[in-house]
Amino acid sequence: MGLNIPPTLAARLPLFPTTTHLDETGDGRLTIAGLDLAELARQYGTPLYVYDRASLDATLARYQAALQTHYPGESGITYAGKAFLCLGIAQWTQQHGLWLDCTGAGELAVAFAAGVPRPKVLVHGVNKNQADLSAALQHAGTLVVDNLGELERLAALASTQTGPLPDVWLRLRPGMAVQTHAHTQTGQEDSKFGFGPAELLQAVGLCLRHDLPLTGLHFHQGSHFHDPAPLAPALDIALDLIEEAQSTYRWTPQVLSPGGGWGVPYHEDDLPHLPLETYVQFIAEHLVAGCQQRRVPLPRLHLEPGRSLVAQAGVALYQVGSVKHTLNRRWLLLDGGLADNPRPALYQARYSALPIAGLARPVSGPAWLGGPFCESGDVLISGLPLPEIQPGETIAVPVSGAYQISMSSNYNGARKPAVLWLEDGRASLLQRRQVPEDLYSRDLPLPPGA
Repeated sequence: MGLNIPPTLAARLPLFPTTTHLDETGDGRLTIAGLDLAELARQYGTPLYVYDRASLDATLARYQAALQTHYPGESGITYAGKAFLCLGIAQWTQQHGLWLDCTGAGELAVAFAAGVPRPKVLVHGVNKNQADLSAALQHAGTLVVDNLGELERLAALASTQTGPLPDVWLRLRPGMAVQTHAHTQTGQEDSKFGFGPAELLQAVGLCLRHDLPLTGLHFHQGSHFHDPAPLAPALDIALDLIEEAQSTYRWTPQVLSPGGGWGVPYHEDDLPHLPLETYVQFIAEHLVAGCQQRRVPLPRLHLEPGRSLVAQAGVALYQVGSVKHTLNRRWLLLDGGLADNPRPALYQARYSALPIAGLARPVSGPAWLGGPFCESGDVLISGLPLPEIQPGETIAVPVSGAYQISMSSNYNGARKPAVLWLEDGRASLLQRRQVPEDLYSRDLPLPPGA
């Protein structure tokens, strides 16, 4: 006879990776990829991040199938490194033939160390310095230029280059954003990102005059949106500009990238969520119709899924240190929070969670999950219905694969957590847990007599 799990808790299971299994013969323990989360927490400590390869592979396969079904032209996928990047993830992208989006010299160094071939490396960045541009000229296959000043610096550097130059794409600021948090909107008129339409046409002329290999057009309207409709007017603006550039300069891009940013459900209240196939179909059909209407050749379509590719594959594990009751709240105080996941503080991101064992327990009321850091804003989850939880229990937070480890810090001396790769019953370290010595390894003492 199976466990009788409260519906409130059972509704959260679809948020977890595809290989998540609930042992209904014992005390209701969670496993991922055949591995007991309690044992992983015991062996590797907490906070701990785990990534399920099968979930990554399955989501990528859905993206690829959707493009093949809905877009008649050539297409490609660029993994957005800013969502989460390390050597192992970079190598995973190459096992599937993806492009890898890097921002600046730092992420380029990771790609290079992971052996990502130059044609698969794409470089973004809103304010690339000379080191970023030099690294891009050396290691990138494609460089997305953000503004006229950057384009002029690139032209000057390229004139001294003896080897092949990366392909150049221009980033358009379409003047409209998608519906998402203000901090993650990028396409609005006052955004810091990209060229305005008139500037973009000027940039096309500059590229052609300087013999830069201009091959593509890119735009991005925001991150974690749930309705594809605002993409339509931005695509129309991009296609109108292509039509004008074709007329004025006899130039047509080989590639068009409308970026990424498709959202994911973080909380059970976000379910059901429009599938990624809806997003891909909307872009593909609108682009095909727009090109036919303007008699513009169908470009290669490049999508940049970051969050929607990797978020659900990741789960964060925390240990409850103390349970505290105040006038109106039950606090579960965790050993991680703001330092490894700043999104609730930055964007009011709403998460969910489950204990990794004992899921048949009745729900006793709402709980506030707070971290150990000296900030009142260090609250990971607010008012989440949970059973009675005891100190020492482990809590699993799903949909933790994107914009958490990549945005983590050493605030209050926090050491960044270990990251595991789970595959077919095996766990491998992607990143070791930091040790205290890592916190001062860059430091130098005061000079004598100071």
